[in-house]
Amino acid sequence: MIAVVIPCYRCSAHVLGVLAAIGPEVGAIYVVDDACPEGTGDVVASRTTDDRVKVIRRARNGGVGAAVVTGFERALADGADIVVKLDGDGQMDPAEIPRLVHPIRRQQADYVKANRFFAPDYLAGMPGVRIFGNAVLSFLSKLSSGYWNIFDPTNGFIAIDAGVLSLLPLDKIAPDFLFESDMLFRLSILRARVVDIPLRARYGDECSNLKVAKVILPFIRRLSHNFIKRLAYSYFIRDFSLGSIYVAAGVPLTFFGLIYGAVQWYAHALASPPVASSTGVIMLAALPLILGMQFLIAFFTQDVISVPATAIHPALHPSVRATTNKP
Repeated sequence: MIAVVIPCYRCSAHVLGVLAAIGPEVGAIYVVDDACPEGTGDVVASRTTDDRVKVIRRARNGGVGAAVVTGFERALADGADIVVKLDGDGQMDPAEIPRLVHPIRRQQADYVKANRFFAPDYLAGMPGVRIFGNAVLSFLSKLSSGYWNIFDPTNGFIAIDAGVLSLLPLDKIAPDFLFESDMLFRLSILRARVVDIPLRARYGDECSNLKVAKVILPFIRRLSHNFIKRLAYSYFIRDFSLGSIYVAAGVPLTFFGLIYGAVQWYAHALASPPVASSTGVIMLAALPLILGMQFLIAFFTQDVISVPATAIHPALHPSVRATTNKP
């Protein structure tokens, strides 16, 4: 069964149209009212006759991530096989759900997300600040999660295999606008395969609650934290490889070269009269810096080629391999 989770906050004007467009391939729809001041849950409950729709009301606003996790937990409890997250503001086309879940059904991916940047004409109508912000956040998310093959990490149109979803620590996933990026980090720890598919976003009269200028610093802090955790777990706790050696040698050599060089430059600049640095001092700063940077380049090369290439969910559902492998 495919289940759809729709977190709702200030989208009462659009959610009924979204629900009406969801096709028969979906078996259950969970509308999560995240303490919406517009009473979106009440609007849905009173105006929809679709028996697939279940309204979940949260007592207090927890953020989009918290609302989605509430829906995920309910979908897992009800026995969903694939869970799709769909926003209620009408920017995502429910008719694309079959395309979104197809790679999971074909055992080609564990987690599938839309990519609004696949083609230049997909960007028509997208605000320029959002294009720039997504480019920056995409690079930071690649660094944090290790999924160097994907783009548009903040895209919330996603599908995930229920077996893989059940392995994620849902209580630890960011409850706010960092939800999608944090999901990618958690999936990388599982070595799940993530796939992008090109889907065009639809922009109308809806208003985004996400302000790039306000979220960039929290994004950087969280993604930096996740990068360090991924580095420690993937390269030193769970495994030890050439990449581990590269980063273990590259980081101290680079920092030594930078710090020693800066200290020597400062000391010689303050001398009266100024004293030129000796060849030995220059080499002692430059050589570790050059070697360290070479090691770090080698590490990132290793990291890029280590992106998971095989879905893990078939091993979690051995009894359904024969049926899910059908076109």
